[in-house]
Amino acid sequence: MAISQNTIALVFDYDQTLSPSYMQDDVIFPEFGINPESFWKKCNALVHDQGWDGELAYMQCLMDYLEMDQVSNARLTELGANLGFFPGVTEIFEGLRNQCLKPEHHAQGITIEYYIVSSGLKALLDGSSFKDEFRAIYGCEFGEDEQGRLRYAKRTISHTTKTQYLFRINKGLLDYSEDVNDHLEPELRPVPFENMIYVGDGPTDVPCFTVMRKNGGNAIAVYNPEDESRRSFRKCYQLCGKADRVKHIAPADYRAGSHLRLLLEEMVGEVADKILLRRTDEIRGGTVSAPTF
Repeated sequence: MAISQNTIALVFDYDQTLSPSYMQDDVIFPEFGINPESFWKKCNALVHDQGWDGELAYMQCLMDYLEMDQVSNARLTELGANLGFFPGVTEIFEGLRNQCLKPEHHAQGITIEYYIVSSGLKALLDGSSFKDEFRAIYGCEFGEDEQGRLRYAKRTISHTTKTQYLFRINKGLLDYSEDVNDHLEPELRPVPFENMIYVGDGPTDVPCFTVMRKNGGNAIAVYNPEDESRRSFRKCYQLCGKADRVKHIAPADYRAGSHLRLLLEEMVGEVADKILLRRTDEIRGGTVSAPTF
């Protein structure tokens, strides 16, 4: 028996998508006096000279730099309260619900859920001011030793493994105890891809953009309008040009009336209307008229 597929999922990358800064640069480096140039130089040496995966390299470097301070996940979560965002980010969650969902949508149980899938640190995001707006936050994680200090990389999320989390959302298998590879018929998946919108900023989001495009979902690439080098814009421009990965690019300004906000409102409204039409057709199709005199 098919289930109600009434959920619209907005899935966000974090670094340079919801925030103009990498989260490490934003809160960790200033707190512990880490020189960003030296840090990333060490990470790149592990990747290029020794063949490390990028995410494992930066997590190992963080543990090396933070060892003397005996940092815990709880300390990182405290620092997450200081994360900064692009304009309008904290307003968008209720804003989209209020703008896009009409009484007729609510009557059919249509809802919006928000997710983050990031190669950044989950512990930081768990301390952010907007954490309670998200149904789930996925990111890289540290394991701790018996004294509660960061000791090893527990989980990494790369730009290719990000797609796993789109399928978790699609299938409703949000907990790591549930195997995302379990077979589930399309009509039993609570969030069809056509009900999803993915927002990212560049090449690291290409696998997710591709999954969305191939499965009927929506995607937007965002860029930092304050980046005078235009590197941020060029990444997005290439994605919607020859690469043909996304149909839409926009400045990362989430405030009401901005280009990005208008795109999101139209996409969410369109998906909500499609769900409403489907639900209305299902109800009509299952209704048998009473006999007439």
